[in-house]
Amino acid sequence: MQWLLQGDPAIRWQVLRDIVDAPQIEVAAERARVEHEGWGARLLALRATDGQWADGACFPGTAAFAASTAQALAAGESPPPFPSPDAEPTEAPADQPGEEPHQPWTATYPVLLDLCHLGVPPDSAVMQETARLVARNCRWEYDGLSFFAGEVDCCINAGTVLIGTYLGIDVEPVVQRLVTDQMPDGGWNCWADARPAPGSFASTLDVVDALLRWERHTGGSDEVREARRNGEEYLLRRNLFRSLRTGEVVNPRWLLFSYPPRWHYDLLKATHYFALRGGTPDPRLAEAIEQVRAKRQPDGRWLLENSHPGAVHFRFEEPDGTPSRWNTLRALRVLRWYDASTHSGGASETP
Repeated sequence: MQWLLQGDPAIRWQVLRDIVDAPQIEVAAERARVEHEGWGARLLALRATDGQWADGACFPGTAAFAASTAQALAAGESPPPFPSPDAEPTEAPADQPGEEPHQPWTATYPVLLDLCHLGVPPDSAVMQETARLVARNCRWEYDGLSFFAGEVDCCINAGTVLIGTYLGIDVEPVVQRLVTDQMPDGGWNCWADARPAPGSFASTLDVVDALLRWERHTGGSDEVREARRNGEEYLLRRNLFRSLRTGEVVNPRWLLFSYPPRWHYDLLKATHYFALRGGTPDPRLAEAIEQVRAKRQPDGRWLLENSHPGAVHFRFEEPDGTPSRWNTLRALRVLRWYDASTHSGGASETP
């Protein structure tokens, strides 16, 4: 606990709330510091006056392209070509064998996700100003659509729902699109127009997480709850990491824990979702939970193991192979929830 509480304010307030069970007033006071100190303050300082980061929604330097695309399509004309990426003067982890071309994490969308996870108070003046500016000025590279209207990729739309819900923006049309895009097997896939393609572990986890957050903020609907539970069942039938057809581990890299996980999938990210959902653990989570437990080091901490390549404004933790406060906090949440349960069998959840 001492080591965790020596971290950034974004870590400390969550440790105080979820592990220490500190009084609410102490938690709120620590959380308020995230806007002014450490990682949260550093990211907010990089915001442009128009509310954007790196002059783009998902990719840097695309704001003018997105605006021109929207204008061209509105006039019935062909959109301009996608701009060539410029080299960014930001840090990027070393290449990993077999990786796809590296996606930058410096534009508005990934930074807003980071700020949500850091816990900058959503009702703070700077976050509410950012929400207004992003709604007015930020457009997706896809068809120049406005930011909080979402686009076509279900992973991006899941993040849009998460951000919009956090900031108090009405994103119900994006939620409804996600429900419509659910695959026949209960999962989601970024290539929803390629039906009947199978669902994706990564896409499905991102979507159910976003739907749960939206439900808890708005009260939800029976339709959305059913879609979210069907997505959870997609993951649970596969024990979170095994092939439904062969029973083999789908991807060994899912046993390596990252932070931030971005859109990537791993077992800590997946079990953390179920811990945040709460309720009685489904028995099919047992193997994945024990994989998380087994990664605990003799000193009680968990490591950073699989940083995802791509340009960043700065790194929250480094390097791989060293103790990670983020992974330790998330793993402790998982085990605290799981070990406190009665293991009565059958999935249930808190209201």
